Amino acid sequence: MHIAIYILILTILLVLFYSKQLIAFIKHRRNLLKHMSKIPGPHAIPLLGTTYQMKWRTRDLLLQMRGWGVEFQNKGYELVVLWLGPHPSVVVISPDIARAILESNDIITKGPEYDILMPWLGTGLLISTGEKWRSRRKMITPTFHFNILNGFQAVFDHQARIMMEQLETYDGKREHFDIFPYIKRCALDIICETAMGITVSAQTDHNNPYVQAVQSLNILAFNYQRRPWLWLKPIWYATGNGYEYDASIKTVSDFTIKVINERIRDFEQLGGWPEDNTKQRPFLDMLIEIRKEKGLTYEDIREENVCPIHHTSHDTTAAGMGWTTWCLAHNMKCQRKLQEELDEVFGNSDREITVDDLKKLKYLERCIKEALRLRPSVPHFARKVEKDVEINGYTLPKGCSIIISPMLMHFNSRFHENPENYDPDRFLEDNLAGKHPYSYIPFSAGPRNCIGQKFAIQEEKTILATLFRKYTVTTHIPYTDNLPLPEIINRPSNGFPVLIKKRNI
Repeated sequence: MHIAIYILILTILLVLFYSKQLIAFIKHRRNLLKHMSKIPGPHAIPLLGTTYQMKWRTRDLLLQMRGWGVEFQNKGYELVVLWLGPHPSVVVISPDIARAILESNDIITKGPEYDILMPWLGTGLLISTGEKWRSRRKMITPTFHFNILNGFQAVFDHQARIMMEQLETYDGKREHFDIFPYIKRCALDIICETAMGITVSAQTDHNNPYVQAVQSLNILAFNYQRRPWLWLKPIWYATGNGYEYDASIKTVSDFTIKVINERIRDFEQLGGWPEDNTKQRPFLDMLIEIRKEKGLTYEDIREENVCPIHHTSHDTTAAGMGWTTWCLAHNMKCQRKLQEELDEVFGNSDREITVDDLKKLKYLERCIKEALRLRPSVPHFARKVEKDVEINGYTLPKGCSIIISPMLMHFNSRFHENPENYDPDRFLEDNLAGKHPYSYIPFSAGPRNCIGQKFAIQEEKTILATLFRKYTVTTHIPYTDNLPLPEIINRPSNGFPVLIKKRNI
């Protein structure tokens, strides 16, 4: 009898407990649906949302997404909602809305689209939020001071020269070759040396397992983000994606652990880093030096140096350089103008490129910026709405994600005349006057803008200047045949197949 009473009481308590949860869930969904119904978007159905319409091939998906963006932009809308299964993602297609969101100090939490990156990148500056993000941003910002970046110029120049040696075999050949792997390996060698102080010789060791692991993680993460059924772990592993992802994570983690342990051991054995005014210390060494003062753990160092910097610098700068090369290969008038600028600065010499030289290469910088407009290295930024917020007359409810797409923003004909054309002179000061500042956001903007954008531009200018000083780059592959695949970065669908020929200066 007593047991029956206890069971009855327990049952009532469980019902009451879960009833409160159920009621809270229903209220949350009603609020979500109420506000989402006021935002236009492609037709969605229960459970599957918009995904039933989405194209399977990444190439086709890109064209579909751009088509939806243009369609709703032309109708004068500022937001579009896409339902990924039961989860709504609000896509921003207006610079005014983008500005309000990116400048907000409340909407700073990265969206659930980044969850798949947690085992890889941890919760450092790239993904963290709240007070942790604020303190890390304040701590890391000084390491990107221009004086420190200038100290890495010799590394940029040295690795660029190695890349030119690697390209020698293709000089004057009639068959196209993909220059992208060479650019990526050069960028990897640069970030390993500047971030960690080590040489992995990726440019001369073309089967570097770390590069292959990062490439695998990028592809798997993108597939995970756009296919809700993969969010279920049994399916994630049954398809083999989970096992491949775990194996790639292990490759990256083993590499990371080895590097950090070696540098900490060196620091402790030396009793601190020796003074050497001829060489800039890598970012990892700076973090190790301040770890006790700032209370940094081993995991903090991993989060703030090796993983995020590898990911954000190696992949994004390589994409930026690759797309600039591709654009210039299809715009010979622009390439000749760039080479005239290079000849004015360097003549027919083969001397090293200095920081002062880079300041003079203004047309090259415009070429890079215009390529980033057409093909931004990061295709979109996502934020999580943690409480209902009012933005320009819209209510964005708790539980939805916000996606800001530079590609959609950069192709808006209201802000960029003939947006499909490659025209570096868009970035002449006179032509920028009156432009909406958020109509061009390749490095994001606001409090969470890219902390390494100066590093990226300096590296890209050095490598591209070295390339076009030595070679003329052409291609017979149509520009539009090579679509950007919006994975973690905008990866080219066909690589960057080009022809190179030494210049007679």
